[in-house]
Amino acid sequence: MHDSTAQSSPVTPPWATEPATAILVLADGTVLEGKGFGAPGAVEAEVCFNTAITGYQEILTDPSYAGQIVTFTFPHIGNIGANDEDIEDLTPARRTGAVGAIFKADITDPSNYRSAGHLDAWLKARGIVALAGIDTRALTAHIRENGVANAVIAHDPKGQFDIGAMKQRAAEWSGLVGLDLAKDAASGQSSQWSVTPWKWDEGFGVNTAEDVHIVALDYGVKRNILRLMAGLDAKVTVLPGTASAEEVLAHNPDGIFLSNGPGDPAATGEYAVPVIRELIETGIPVFGICLGHQMLALALGAKTVKMHQGHHGANHPVKDHTTGKVEIVSMNHGFAVDSASLPKGITETHVSLFDGTNCGLAVDGKPVFSVQHHPEASPGPQDSHYLFRRFLNLIRQRNGEAAVAER
Repeated sequence: MHDSTAQSSPVTPPWATEPATAILVLADGTVLEGKGFGAPGAVEAEVCFNTAITGYQEILTDPSYAGQIVTFTFPHIGNIGANDEDIEDLTPARRTGAVGAIFKADITDPSNYRSAGHLDAWLKARGIVALAGIDTRALTAHIRENGVANAVIAHDPKGQFDIGAMKQRAAEWSGLVGLDLAKDAASGQSSQWSVTPWKWDEGFGVNTAEDVHIVALDYGVKRNILRLMAGLDAKVTVLPGTASAEEVLAHNPDGIFLSNGPGDPAATGEYAVPVIRELIETGIPVFGICLGHQMLALALGAKTVKMHQGHHGANHPVKDHTTGKVEIVSMNHGFAVDSASLPKGITETHVSLFDGTNCGLAVDGKPVFSVQHHPEASPGPQDSHYLFRRFLNLIRQRNGEAAVAER
């Protein structure tokens, strides 16, 4: 017989009864509690959000994310596991890249044939503090409305936090404006690169041809950038971003690459911009990506600005004015080149279709160009790889050789 007076007991979610083992405190005083993963400890950084649904390991090891906590808008992270192939920084032992990570759900157990371990164990080994169990959509909305936030993220298995001290620490942190993070994010040493892009069921290859010689200035370069250049039969020499023009030219390069990296381009540009100006005057083809794009713009007389929320994701539409085509690209930047500041003789080649911000430039009459987005990534999946062949064609043209097809 049915008892109409009987009531079912409500199910209490674990987060309502279990003590928080991780916490995020924003500079405005907002406090978010959740479950801790990854490394224990606390770190101050800038909180941003990334809209990619794949590539979490590549994102977290991208040196451009130094000084940042990445909020993943995709709710389920961890199913690919972790391995030693999907990393982007040159020196993993130095643990450059993101210092924190935020997830909606608990880290998913790995279910992929390439997995070599659990993401949580990998986060611990990398020293990345992680938090799960919060409403990441609400945090994303907060960032969109108020801009990227300075914050402190902490993980303590015992759940002991001094929230007052964390609020003060977050409020007093300087933020990324004025910070040169490239020196710490880069490898800081000279090296030769010969590894070529990964192929299905084959892994990475090795380039034995050296048709052209490219010197890459490392401000926090990603591995796949170097792989794609090596895959075009280029000898690639990596030099520290602090190298002088004389040190670069001593290698007799056919092309010069300005890499991605973290921090404020104006701060890194204090030592990099004078070198870039000297290199432009040599007539050697120059190609820049992300931070390299921003500092090239500074060297040409333009200005950079801090963005409200930045561009972080693998689904950003960008139009190439040189071809009229729209490509889906990967982006990761919190600073941008001010289009209105581009001087005469500089053409804006690419533009974001999300907000109209500058995403590329070229110097009229010179083999010098750059892009804000990351053409080495594969969201399109290879919509932007033509830019590396464009760079190669500028080199071949200067050497009096036949061009290769960009597509």
